[in-house]
Amino acid sequence: MTIRKSLFALGLLAALGLSNGPAGAADITILVNQGALSGVRDLAAAFEQVTANKVTVDFVGIPQQADKMKYDLPGDLVVNFLASFDQYAKDGKVVAGTVTEWARAGNGVAVKAGATKPDISTAEHFKQAMLNAKSIGHSGAGTGPFSTRMFQKLGIYDQIKDKIKIINGTPVAVAVARGEVEIGIQQTNVIQPVAGTQYLGPLPADLIEYGRFGVAVRTVSKNQDTAREMAKFMASPYAAQLVRRSGMEPPAK
Repeated sequence: MTIRKSLFALGLLAALGLSNGPAGAADITILVNQGALSGVRDLAAAFEQVTANKVTVDFVGIPQQADKMKYDLPGDLVVNFLASFDQYAKDGKVVAGTVTEWARAGNGVAVKAGATKPDISTAEHFKQAMLNAKSIGHSGAGTGPFSTRMFQKLGIYDQIKDKIKIINGTPVAVAVARGEVEIGIQQTNVIQPVAGTQYLGPLPADLIEYGRFGVAVRTVSKNQDTAREMAKFMASPYAAQLVRRSGMEPPAK
């Protein structure tokens, strides 16, 4: 680590009140699904660098994550949409007082590499692009249902519903790259890093609905102190740059 990075790390540790290894080093595991993977992966790497703790990102599908929570399988933190934590708390799956909002994400749009790029810069242009598209794909989970409300808001749902394909089990951009749908809509951090597609950008600001993400310490954690430190780090101003770099955004102030 360079001197500059070392000084930054020491300043970060002091500002957040975190411990530095190797004496305080621990191994923790974070359960995360596709919706927040990009942000968690980058933040885990940064936390490891400044604390010497080891962070394993346990990336699983939504059903698998639900089973791990239900049956109290090992792990120290869970990341999910913020609304999920009310039930986790009621079921005693997370430690009271540890639920922390750390990021949000809206939807973005992609088309196949080499295809004509429709204009989505305004709500009216986006509306016309949807009317012109031969097929539209979006997910059935996460921020996917936001699309239905958006199409209804634009007054075009009945006109386009027969050409909408719900994509489950794979990123929407993969379906775009395969030519299964002409235009795809999914979270900005999920739809971008897929070969064979062109990312057109986020939805127009007046159409965006944000999915809010939280993190909490699990009651089955064997390293709750380090898990709390990780959650604190994820929501800190120091993490905001990494959150943005991952295609997500820090929580709204």
